[in-house]
Amino acid sequence: MKDKILVIEDDIFLAEVLVNKLVAAGFETDLAVNGKDGLAKIKSLKPALVLLDIILPEMNGYQILEEKQKDASIKDIPVIVVSNSGQPVEIKRALALGVKNYLIKADINPEEAVEKVKAEIARAKLPKESGMSISALAHKGVLSGKKILWVEDDRFLKDIVTLRLSNEGCQLLHAGDETEALAFMEKETPDIVLLDILLPGSDGFEILKKIKANGKWKNVPVVLLSNLSQKADLDKGRELGAIKFLVKSTVTLDEIINEIRSVVGK
Repeated sequence: MKDKILVIEDDIFLAEVLVNKLVAAGFETDLAVNGKDGLAKIKSLKPALVLLDIILPEMNGYQILEEKQKDASIKDIPVIVVSNSGQPVEIKRALALGVKNYLIKADINPEEAVEKVKAEIARAKLPKESGMSISALAHKGVLSGKKILWVEDDRFLKDIVTLRLSNEGCQLLHAGDETEALAFMEKETPDIVLLDILLPGSDGFEILKKIKANGKWKNVPVVLLSNLSQKADLDKGRELGAIKFLVKSTVTLDEIINEIRSVVGK
């Protein structure tokens, strides 16, 4: 049986592109072009996932999310927002209402959106680890007092992860290139480094080499997070000492946060 994806989007052109890509990827789809109809279809269809615009006629995306949170029968259906706005305050509001991921229309790649859908559905089907929810893990204070260095030139991704970590009691340091990253390392050794590969100047592999060549830093765990997904890149990362290699287009925010918790908690 095919997983059903509900697209709630009033931009017909974008909606058709997303629907066609999802159908080609093997999903069953349905479309709602206004918020009121979208909420009704969530309740009646119980889709595997919802792609949700925020600015909609009749009922906006936030109102849909608020109503969804009140209804136990649909509360746990994963939602990925597809919006024109990438303002941190709006992202924070969406995440607080249970959104799993947040895509910006101006930057959207339909193939990447489909990969995000696949990754989130796969994650939702996994058994809960030891019966413990993500929020329960957070309350155990796994990241409390920990220092996380994120080397990433994508400001949006940095902002959204910062928002997700803001209640965990950890310190997130952000560097946009090698110079900033090594300056942070010199000042204060982090508990984990998340490292993009495609960066201005030196790439992530060069930074990884320098971290592992330094006696003071060589035992700091490094997780590579990149759009690169070729086997040669994965193998190179492992050879240079990275403990994980996450492909941005195939992981959800929850999975990124859980990887951080998993590594730091060991």
